[in-house]
Amino acid sequence: TSSAAGARAPARFARAASRVAARPMMAARTALIAGNWKMNTVLPEALKLAAAVKDASVGAPGDVAICVPFPFLESVSKVLAGSKVGLGAQDCSEADKGAFTGAVSTGMLQSVGCAYVLTGHSERRSIFGESDALINLKTKKVLSAGLKCILCVGELKEQREDGTTDKVVAAQLAAGLKDVSEEQLGSIVIAYEPVWAIGTGLTATPEQAQDTHAAIRKWVQGAYSAAAADRLVIQYGGSVTPETVDELMACPDIDGALVGGASLVADKFARIVNFKA
Repeated sequence: TSSAAGARAPARFARAASRVAARPMMAARTALIAGNWKMNTVLPEALKLAAAVKDASVGAPGDVAICVPFPFLESVSKVLAGSKVGLGAQDCSEADKGAFTGAVSTGMLQSVGCAYVLTGHSERRSIFGESDALINLKTKKVLSAGLKCILCVGELKEQREDGTTDKVVAAQLAAGLKDVSEEQLGSIVIAYEPVWAIGTGLTATPEQAQDTHAAIRKWVQGAYSAAAADRLVIQYGGSVTPETVDELMACPDIDGALVGGASLVADKFARIVNFKA
């Protein structure tokens, strides 16, 4: 980011904040910091890390969740019992049950204590070839099970560079939320993850992230209502670190973080969970 862009950021944040202040807030938004462990840890490591997150979250200013590998869900659920940390899964099947070798249903996830399920993560889209239509089916399945869905959206590097970020994200939102009612939207969290920033060490500037989060909220207002847009929790994901979290969380439309690599390091995630905005 150029120094000129950096100089503009405070003014733009002030304008964005004034717009939010001028708009009547229908409901306060509680921040959500969620860790996505991806395909990492073995059971002893998972239990130790979950215990550390539980301890670190006692005085956290917002809600906390960890999305752990399938084999560890039940064991981690027992570690988290009685804490404010929600248990999340990283994926689910769009089917309820049946001959789907290797698949995991929302009923299975619910039975081991899951509260959250990720859908649409860029790695599911790019590596596993999941389509917008499949992501929509999974999202609706999560909602129908009474679980909370963290729906991920985000653009590729070339899309950011050619100025089509808002168009790409709007298309992902429209497809992912197809046939999702405004009432159901209350159980949705949107995670904006610029694909070029996931696992690369690159992070969108607070200005870039705020602009896209504001665009997401504007899209939701048009597709649903101003009240729905005001209530919606929108996380930022993409190499969130202890060094970047405070500035990101100070932005008016950033309501949390979906944290990858740093969520695997207890001290780092503890600092992110206890952000100072």
